[in-house]
Amino acid sequence: MLHELLLALLGYTGDLIIDRRDHLTADTPISYECTFKLAPDISFIDPSDRELIERIIVLGFYYREMERFSGKCRDLSWIRSANANPLEKKEKGSVYRRALANGIVEILSVYRSAVLHIEQKLLSENMPILATVTQGLNKFLCLLPPLYELILEIEHDDIRGGQLLNLLHKRCHCGVPELQTCMQRLLWHGHQVMYNQLASWIVYGILQDQYGEFFIRRQEDRDVENSSSHPDISEKLACMSTDDASLTDWHLGFHISLDMLPEYIPMRVAESILFAGKAVQVLRNPSPSFQSGDAVHPQMPKSFQKIHGLAGRFHFQREPAIHTGMGEDLLPQSEADKIEAMLLNLKESSEFHKRSFECAVDSVQAVAASHLWQLVVVRADLNGHLKALKDYFLLAKGDFFQCFLEESRQLMRLPPRQSTAEADLMVPFQLAALKTIGEEDKYFSKVSLRMPSFGITVKPSLLDLPKPTSSVDGSSGASLSNALSEMSVDGWDGIALEYSVDWPLHLFFTQEVLSKYLRIFQYLLRLKRTQMELEKLWASVMHQYHSDFPKHRNDQEKCSEAQQKRQRFRPMWRVREHMAFLVRNLQFYIQVDVIESQWNILQSHIQESHDFTELVGFHQE
Repeated sequence: MLHELLLALLGYTGDLIIDRRDHLTADTPISYECTFKLAPDISFIDPSDRELIERIIVLGFYYREMERFSGKCRDLSWIRSANANPLEKKEKGSVYRRALANGIVEILSVYRSAVLHIEQKLLSENMPILATVTQGLNKFLCLLPPLYELILEIEHDDIRGGQLLNLLHKRCHCGVPELQTCMQRLLWHGHQVMYNQLASWIVYGILQDQYGEFFIRRQEDRDVENSSSHPDISEKLACMSTDDASLTDWHLGFHISLDMLPEYIPMRVAESILFAGKAVQVLRNPSPSFQSGDAVHPQMPKSFQKIHGLAGRFHFQREPAIHTGMGEDLLPQSEADKIEAMLLNLKESSEFHKRSFECAVDSVQAVAASHLWQLVVVRADLNGHLKALKDYFLLAKGDFFQCFLEESRQLMRLPPRQSTAEADLMVPFQLAALKTIGEEDKYFSKVSLRMPSFGITVKPSLLDLPKPTSSVDGSSGASLSNALSEMSVDGWDGIALEYSVDWPLHLFFTQEVLSKYLRIFQYLLRLKRTQMELEKLWASVMHQYHSDFPKHRNDQEKCSEAQQKRQRFRPMWRVREHMAFLVRNLQFYIQVDVIESQWNILQSHIQESHDFTELVGFHQE
């Protein structure tokens, strides 16, 4: 009888202990109540012994159900069947459940050893008694029931991935030391999978997540949403070459899945992990054009070289690029080994220490940010591109824009033509470049003039031109053409500049950043046009006055008429002077007190900081 009881404790029922469920298969769900019971036709057992047996055979039921759960989670035969029959519906796997099953198998092996030890003890006794069995299994009465409830909850709610880690972490907080040790061991097994995924992500930039269980996830499930909410970014990224796929991943490729983020990992830490992985991905996959030196030493586009008279003037020769082992050089193997060693230390620890984990992630982020800074600031010459944006988008190269506005003044007196406005502007733009841009300015080739379609159809006659409506919109997410049409006060206010950004500067000069530069450029250009027209107005009037003065000097009547005319216009000239004073001072304030002072602050930050994320923040400020 005792041997049959021991077999039942290991999940094998017989004549003494029976199972109310017959013909169990791998697909049979886990039972929500104990189905093991003492056979009702057994009459030779005392009621007290019967109660004792029924109390401990529950352990056999728990053992069998947990063994079935573990076997199901660790069964990989579905991979072969899926390869043989691709059309056959396969069950969704889970590496985290498989890790949990490995931990449960460990605990069940301890239980099995205890049953075996009881059997040996019973065999060695002259008078085997039931108390020997109960005394040897008492500690499992507080372990197996909570573990059974755990697998019931996992099966019922289909818990996997980060949610499973979250559940195990909560179950670790209990007042039973033995149970707490078991739960911590199960959590350790789950963390082994998480650390492996982390290592793949932040050491190699590869997302190993076959079943969608990691808290870093590809953006595929949000592609439709992103394309509708960020049309300008989507269009820009769609135009990228395949070489720049890593830049697409940087902007829209990955996100944090809140469903799979364990509660004990703060959002800040998860964002650091996301950044580190994306940074490593960029560092390990440099663009071929960058390796050949094209990004650092831009060449003049062919279309620009065809401008009449420009080919002989500008000789933008590419300097020889310094070649090193680019892929390894951007992230040295020694640094990758350090990151891997930090993760290995966390992995080998028997308990999860939140503080140690956060410190390790912060260290990894610092390494990734430092090497990304080296790539963007030093190798890609960030400062040169910032200076170019300041020169052209913030009008720091005043002589060029003064010359451009002078050359285009006659053109801008008429409303722009919808079909040829951009081509019309190219002539004064190129003439201004010829007169003011030196051949040492290697970044001018990246600047191009655009005249997007405006919101209203401008009629050819100046008299038919509708009254302009001023409507300034600050939405950075709107598409370029929409933003310009909403901001448009005058047809020529739609003049825009585009800047060609090469790998890896897309990480720094995002489309949102460039749209802000564009909005400032359009405002400053309007301001400069206004100032120039006010000055030209005064100059033309003075020229007229001085040319008329000799004619009327000897004619008293006409001289007095001219004097009265000047008196009548005096209030208007005072208004013009006030306007010119305001515009001049506003221009000076923006260019000197705002742009130049902030530029100097940014330069000091660039010199002091060696962290890419810090640098992005400083630039945003």
